[in-house]
Amino acid sequence: MNIAIWIITVLIAVAFIGAGLMKVAQPRAKLAANGMAWVNDYSDAGVKLVGLAELLGGLGLILPAVTGVAPILVPIAAAALTVIMIGAVVWHLRAGDGAKETMPSVILGILALVVAITRFGPWAF
Repeated sequence: MNIAIWIITVLIAVAFIGAGLMKVAQPRAKLAANGMAWVNDYSDAGVKLVGLAELLGGLGLILPAVTGVAPILVPIAAAALTVIMIGAVVWHLRAGDGAKETMPSVILGILALVVAITRFGPWAF
């Protein structure tokens, strides 16, 4: 089971690090032009903050466990990313987006929740 948790953790870490880097590195107008309509509802700083939270959360899923420094941060990062994805799902539902736009947030949120629960519980470091 530990191997399955690691696989899930690495996959969602890559997803969050990639998404976070994209939001931090690209201007809000370019993100909106690429289909991220939600950025129009937030300031540049707000979009960068979401990107930074995703980037740090993704790193927090891997680095503490690999380095052995404060491994309790892994489930905390997973729980925080779950909260971010709950916010994303709520935004998509309120915007009237379909399943195509909403499901990635739902899936990432569920996987982050699985990591949080398992790393706080029976497969903690």
